[in-house]
Amino acid sequence: MSQDTPRGAAPSSAHKYVVGIDFGTLSGRALVVRVADGRELAAAEHAYRHGVLTEELPGQRGVRLPPDYALQVPEDYVDVLRYAVPEAVAAAGIDPADVIGVGTDFTACTMVAARRDGTPLCQLPEFADRPHAYAKLWRHHAAQPQADRINALAAERAEAWLPRYGGFISSEWELAKGLQILDEDPEIYAAIDAFVEGADWIVWQLTGRYVRNVSTAGYKAIRQDGAYPTREFLAALDPAFADFVADKIEQPIAALGAAAGTLTAQAAAWTGLPAGIAVAVGNIDAHVTVAAADAAEPGRLVAIMGTSTCHVMNGREVRHVPGMCGVVDGGITMGLWGYEAGQSGVGDIFAWFIENNVPEQFVRAAAAQGISVHEHLSALAARQQIGRHGLVALDWHSGNRSVLVDHHLSGVIVGQTLETTCVDQYRALLEATAFGTRMIIETFVGAGVPVDELVVAGGLMKNHLLMQIYADVTGLPLSCVTSAQAPALGAAIHAATAAGVYPDVPTASARMGGRTANAFMPIAENVARYDALYAEYVALHEWFGRGNPMMRRLRALRAAAADDEKVGVAR
Repeated sequence: MSQDTPRGAAPSSAHKYVVGIDFGTLSGRALVVRVADGRELAAAEHAYRHGVLTEELPGQRGVRLPPDYALQVPEDYVDVLRYAVPEAVAAAGIDPADVIGVGTDFTACTMVAARRDGTPLCQLPEFADRPHAYAKLWRHHAAQPQADRINALAAERAEAWLPRYGGFISSEWELAKGLQILDEDPEIYAAIDAFVEGADWIVWQLTGRYVRNVSTAGYKAIRQDGAYPTREFLAALDPAFADFVADKIEQPIAALGAAAGTLTAQAAAWTGLPAGIAVAVGNIDAHVTVAAADAAEPGRLVAIMGTSTCHVMNGREVRHVPGMCGVVDGGITMGLWGYEAGQSGVGDIFAWFIENNVPEQFVRAAAAQGISVHEHLSALAARQQIGRHGLVALDWHSGNRSVLVDHHLSGVIVGQTLETTCVDQYRALLEATAFGTRMIIETFVGAGVPVDELVVAGGLMKNHLLMQIYADVTGLPLSCVTSAQAPALGAAIHAATAAGVYPDVPTASARMGGRTANAFMPIAENVARYDALYAEYVALHEWFGRGNPMMRRLRALRAAAADDEKVGVAR
């Protein structure tokens, strides 16, 4: 990219910068980017002090959490502003006065239960020992029973918005999480003045203004054609839920790429940036990556592969795609219909396998070579012929987001024998996630939404075996986003637009983003072999996903045993 002032940019932009802040599952990252050409000067990461709460609440409270809970402490997000941003700016060696904008992205749907001034309920002493006062991370899946109720009622009433979400509402989304709080802790529910997406809450902390972004409102709060689900629908779920939208989530909506406000004096003190600079409207981590990849053109499916995978893509018209996470007007790029799908577990499945299923000799062999266990197993797996392991797996260890939208599903490996090795199983899990992506692609195509190119971003992009498997399984050319910090870069691109350097996000993306086209191409022989394995995946997918409730029964047994253990501890 040229270091000269780009066409369409303000003349002074050659030495101006923006900061993109990516709030992930375990940490936040700040990236300093030059607005003239997208050059990344420096980045810094800050790990959340409390991480993800899945077992118990923090401190000495001793409050145990039920299965499928995933909570966070919002103060950890503010610490990213306090530590990662100043560190990145210092490492970039720039004058903070030359930073003209801030953009953020966030995991979604991550919900903060807050008072009217934005204070999270978990920060109030009277609610510190109440699980529902804490932020519910995107992968909090304990609201599946509430999602089931929402889906059944919406289908019964033939709600017009339901087909826009592929016929199912996820347990990860706002209505299900809010309804769970009402069901399980009505006092906390009554105390909530604002049930806020993390994407909007962090912008609220930066600007002092609570503005909802069109993306999370559409994908996660079921806002379609300017309206949320009706009061009558909510009352039919529970009379006490009737005013959930009006009282707890409705707020002015802003378009992506616009300025939500300007940096307050307090936020300037946290970050070391100038007060009064533009702060972009909040956004979803996966969605901003489309800008980082310069992939807004319809037909380019962007897969952001990390602990989970989110698949996002623009289209010129609205189509109803079964089992998708939604289609929203302007949800990714203004003027286009944004589609979202996803897999709830990908990288975290691989991590689970490494932590629990790898014999010590493989760990020692990796250490001797100075590489990770992932790299060692991938190198061994790459030597295998496709199908040699005799296995097929389901990638549902964190449930299924698309196309079944059921987080009470679980993982399976079929075909194990006494000769099966950990390398065999590792490769089968890599392939299973690729099969899940192919299922999503075929569902899009079958609904009339073409997919011509698979664009990959995220940490898993470094695994060349995995990337080739994805190209071979999908039969599509696979491109790779050039930035190793794609969400943070995408957030920075939105910041440059909000600051007025570029007229719109696609223009900024063309100058500041990019991808390596056709980095991995499908190999014809491999495609044919994977077609046979994929047929077995589909058979397994349909058997456990649609025709057999065994996984749900096992979940129920697990939950009952956990309740018994809690009673035993209490005694």
